[in-house]
Amino acid sequence: MKPSAALSGVPEVLVVGEALIDVVHTGDGVTEHPGGSPANVAYGLARLDVSTGFLTSIGMDDRGRAISSHLAGAGVHLLPGSQSAPATSTATATLAADGSATYSFDLAWQLAPFAPTYLPGLLHAGSIASFLAPGAAGVKSLLQHCAGISTVTYDPNIRPELLGSQHEARTLFEDLIPLTDVVKLSDEDAAWLYPRRSPEEAARHIRGLGTDLVVVTRGSEGSFLLTAETEVSVPSVETVVADTIGAGDAYMAALILGLLTRGGEGLAPPVLEQIARMASMAAAITVGRPGADLPSSAEMRASLVS
Repeated sequence: MKPSAALSGVPEVLVVGEALIDVVHTGDGVTEHPGGSPANVAYGLARLDVSTGFLTSIGMDDRGRAISSHLAGAGVHLLPGSQSAPATSTATATLAADGSATYSFDLAWQLAPFAPTYLPGLLHAGSIASFLAPGAAGVKSLLQHCAGISTVTYDPNIRPELLGSQHEARTLFEDLIPLTDVVKLSDEDAAWLYPRRSPEEAARHIRGLGTDLVVVTRGSEGSFLLTAETEVSVPSVETVVADTIGAGDAYMAALILGLLTRGGEGLAPPVLEQIARMASMAAAITVGRPGADLPSSAEMRASLVS
């Protein structure tokens, strides 16, 4: 892991990736909510009292204004150039009876020219933004700029319907791994990228490509964390599921908080277990209520001591 390079007066964490509107279809009708995995992570970090900047691509339309207001309300700093898209993208989520969601997308991804004026302590990238041209090239360039100085975290958050062939997507994914310090993915992501490997085998392969820590979330079965020295399995937190929207993003935000606050013990097993328990609690709080309603620091404190 790299030492923090955060500078006074600028966000400690920079998140780059898509922001969009989730159009949610349920048996009760249709609602719209701000979403997009990286946007949710940025929102979740700010809710956890982490100083967070966000680089994205939204429009100056009603949906774009809804996203910017939502993020600003949590304290996220939207970086210049983020409101340059001709229209704001959407993801249509259809909820099943068990709360699980399937998605379809109306999405374009192109970053405005961006020259970092500082190096964050931690850079997080992820999801569609790391695969979809032409903006994916800008994401990779930013990772290259920060690699070796900032801690870099990455969540591919695979959306097969947007990624073209499996081989092409896996190649793009694996090209980014040497630029990262932490890769987090779900067991469904791992199964799509590596259908002939178990989640644990996929994690070992990914770690071997050049990252320090791989985390695989497994829904109700908990999560699996792997470094060069250790492997740790941590159970999930039991909860009644309203829906699964934002669960992985809540886990990611709390994982980042854990990395930022872990002290000098590195990635020793007790540290990994503590971080994973906190991240699992954040996911459990999120799935217990509708939409990507990620927890605040006060809610996390209350849940962890209860």
